[in-house]
Amino acid sequence: MRVLVLGAGFGGLELTTLLSDELGDEADIVLIDQADGFVMGFSKLDVMFGRTTADAVHHSYGDMVKPGVRFVQSVIRAIDPVNRAVETDAGRFEADVMVVALGADLDPAATPGLAEAGHDYYTPEGAFAAREVLESFGGGRVIIGVTSTPFKCPPAPSETALMLHDYLVGRGLRESSEIALVMPLGSPVPPSPAASQALLAAFAERGINWCPDAVVRSLDPQRRVVVLANGGEMPFDLFLGVPVHRVPSVVAESGMCVDGWIPVDPLTLETHYPNVYAVGDVTSVGTPKAGVFSERQAAVVADRLIARHRNLVSASTYDGTGICYVEFGQDRIGRVEVTFRSGEPPTGTFDEPSQSLRAAKADFGTLRARRWFGREWTSY
Repeated sequence: MRVLVLGAGFGGLELTTLLSDELGDEADIVLIDQADGFVMGFSKLDVMFGRTTADAVHHSYGDMVKPGVRFVQSVIRAIDPVNRAVETDAGRFEADVMVVALGADLDPAATPGLAEAGHDYYTPEGAFAAREVLESFGGGRVIIGVTSTPFKCPPAPSETALMLHDYLVGRGLRESSEIALVMPLGSPVPPSPAASQALLAAFAERGINWCPDAVVRSLDPQRRVVVLANGGEMPFDLFLGVPVHRVPSVVAESGMCVDGWIPVDPLTLETHYPNVYAVGDVTSVGTPKAGVFSERQAAVVADRLIARHRNLVSASTYDGTGICYVEFGQDRIGRVEVTFRSGEPPTGTFDEPSQSLRAAKADFGTLRARRWFGREWTSY
């Protein structure tokens, strides 16, 4: 069985690992990504706030040695879902099964003034560059602004605000600074009311200005103000932005998208195209755009492909569950577990922030680095 996996994020890494573990050289798996390595999502903030270095959190795809898997670093130029083929700078690849796991791209240019007056910190490159910006920041008005929905890892902007508070306290700049969090959502983590309440309490305790249901439309570089969709304005000295999210252009051009994302069967992750699956942020499956959901979806696809290879029928279906560790500052971490089912409100649990959960978060990263890259790693 030839399997073509597009994208080496949480979904692509988990899928190829599971297939290799079960099938080894019985499968011919090609994993394609334009990057040379992987950065865990939470590691971006760790680098940004000086907890670790960019080199320490970069996991090279060259370190992957998995039976039956070949990694190809190349730009994908065209996707043909009918024939399960792609055109890349490294040539054409075809397969019996294709899995699209290319995630969501960020588009700072969609928000006028963001590239000129603000800083995108949601890509690894942007977060690493923001570290230098923060190191030279002398205090003032900081706005953390989300420019659209959906966006990756809904708790991350709240984490940023709380970690920034600690960072400025440590540098003796908190009293001369203001922090505002501007989001187009009515609560920090809508699927988890308990987590949202805890975050709102943390904001109030630290004097962080919470601005819900507010959409950043543009930044005025000359006047140094954020312009909101309702016409309001907010002055800033430093703007840390979450840019508009879109499917990669090559996916948009493939004809697979409906309303901007790839529709899939919410239980099997199958697309409308035979033997073509999609997992993670690139889909409209109905869960938040976060790596843990992509990873769990990939496990379902892997089970179904393994069963197919062995002429069996898989009953594996996606359960919509994901776990997220949330930084509350002051060395405390909370944990959210939420389940999304079609047509039903999300359900879940929230573990109050504590220092003991830091070890669990570290294990989350360490175990995946070990499984995916054969690397022993501590997150910070």
